[in-house]
Amino acid sequence: MRAMVVDAAGATPEVRAVPTPTAPPGGVVVRVAATGLCRSDWHAWAGHDDRVAFPHVPGHELAGEVSSVGEGVTRWSVGDRVTVPFVCGCGRCAWCRAGDAQVCPDQQQPGFSHWGSFAEYVALHAADTNLVAVPDAVDFATAASLGCRFATAYRALVSRARLSAGETVTVVGAGGVGLSVVMIARALGARVIAVDRNPDALALATDLGADHALVSGDTDDTDVPAAVADLTGGGSEVAVDAVGSEQTCSVAIHSLRRRGRHVQVGLLPPVAGHPRVPMARVIGWELDLLGSHGMAAVDYPGMLALIEQGRLRPQDLVERTIPLTEAAQVLPGFDRATLTGITVIDPAGGEEP
Repeated sequence: MRAMVVDAAGATPEVRAVPTPTAPPGGVVVRVAATGLCRSDWHAWAGHDDRVAFPHVPGHELAGEVSSVGEGVTRWSVGDRVTVPFVCGCGRCAWCRAGDAQVCPDQQQPGFSHWGSFAEYVALHAADTNLVAVPDAVDFATAASLGCRFATAYRALVSRARLSAGETVTVVGAGGVGLSVVMIARALGARVIAVDRNPDALALATDLGADHALVSGDTDDTDVPAAVADLTGGGSEVAVDAVGSEQTCSVAIHSLRRRGRHVQVGLLPPVAGHPRVPMARVIGWELDLLGSHGMAAVDYPGMLALIEQGRLRPQDLVERTIPLTEAAQVLPGFDRATLTGITVIDPAGGEEP
């Protein structure tokens, strides 16, 4: 099969032929019809995740058809249209049995713990626990966009922050996660303040329903929390860092009102040990700091129902679809990209290597 291969941390990705995977016991192989490209894939490429063993095939947001089924799988058959959360639980532990596979201690993550979906085929484990049926009305590019950014944003607001209608959300970062936050928060009846350095991304956030858009600079964001306080009369009830840096985390936390809730979605790479968080504000204002790590397959039906009803339109977030060869060129600089919306890869597109 064709796959994007990274031979070492930070190495130039290459599209080349590699062996097609076989279905593991309890798992399946999926023919990848679409797979998302996001900042988490850049972290894997850069070597920020110690689970990644090189040479490596990235990719963790995917949708396609089951092409082969391993021993012990009972719920899925060849030809089924499926997607999968980027966190795949073991299906056996107490957390999986409670419906919290996203924090499974024995989790697998395609594109991190094993080869991922920047390929024509990908092997997935514990299929009966992790696969999600894709309705016929949802195309593969839209389904692929759900696996990390959209599903994570949905759970961050619904299950972690427990956002209520009438509250205000400040979302720092208007990339795939941030734009998903805007769309979902508006569907839940909340007000939204979007923050980003890219005016085009903020324009899209406004089109999706953001009530206010604030341009942030690369080095000086001290006015953003003050602007949020002015707009809200003291700060927002909920803040989301959808980027993942000391700066964006700090801006989000300082944008909260007293007793507010912060949700950290963007990965924080270590800087001189551990990222610094403004804990004096957290303690003094009794803020809640919440992590959000994807969403288990059992929680997908509620989100998919809203998509089928038209209340959520993740397809509007898909900006472009590119072949593997172009994705290999884009990945090394993805942390600096100023794209608006979600980029999806078509592994079958392009020429043979």
